[in-house]
Amino acid sequence: MVEALVKGLILGLLLGVSVGPIIFSILKQSLNNGHRGGYAFIAGVSVSDILLVLICNTFTQLFDAVMEHELIIGICGSSLLVALGIYNFFFRKVQTAENGMVMINNLRKRDIAGIFFSGFFMNTLNPGSFLFWFAATATISADSRLMDHPQQYRFIVFLTALLFNLSSDTTKVLLANKIRLKLTPHNIHIINRISGFVLMGFGIAIVVTMLIRNAHAGKL
Repeated sequence: MVEALVKGLILGLLLGVSVGPIIFSILKQSLNNGHRGGYAFIAGVSVSDILLVLICNTFTQLFDAVMEHELIIGICGSSLLVALGIYNFFFRKVQTAENGMVMINNLRKRDIAGIFFSGFFMNTLNPGSFLFWFAATATISADSRLMDHPQQYRFIVFLTALLFNLSSDTTKVLLANKIRLKLTPHNIHIINRISGFVLMGFGIAIVVTMLIRNAHAGKL
């Protein structure tokens, strides 16, 4: 199904190039923890995306019930972003070897698991992820009604989108690690502070936007 592949690629492209807290966190993890940290983070994000797609397509009533608590989810997600931003801005340290080069953290299994779950929860608690997949599901479901094999059509669209987004995130990790070899500890420290500032900004912007939206809707 060419049309399903094209729409899946468009969805994946929209998700892959969108500028949000995820892309900055991918770069941060890759710069500080090497490719293992970057891959662990995007694995958590991908599992979260798969879960959201399944919820949107299979448990629509559950998804509607979850979205009734959008403000609570948004506040939790925003708090996570702000907390990570504060840590990166004020407390993240750059480790260096004896030769002055930036040293990659020696990650243990529990460190990998922690990075994985940070990616999972950051993406899951981001209202933008919920809204993106909800809007995509509504659009693709409407299109699928015009197809001879609607279930296969939806499967190909979402599988293509998820794989494209995963490959996009993998490319970001590879590029970050190539850039990392040319960075000094001072430059990485600046990047960590910028990343922290951006994460705090996204977190505050999300919760303020949701409070304004709910106030206009009369829910506050």
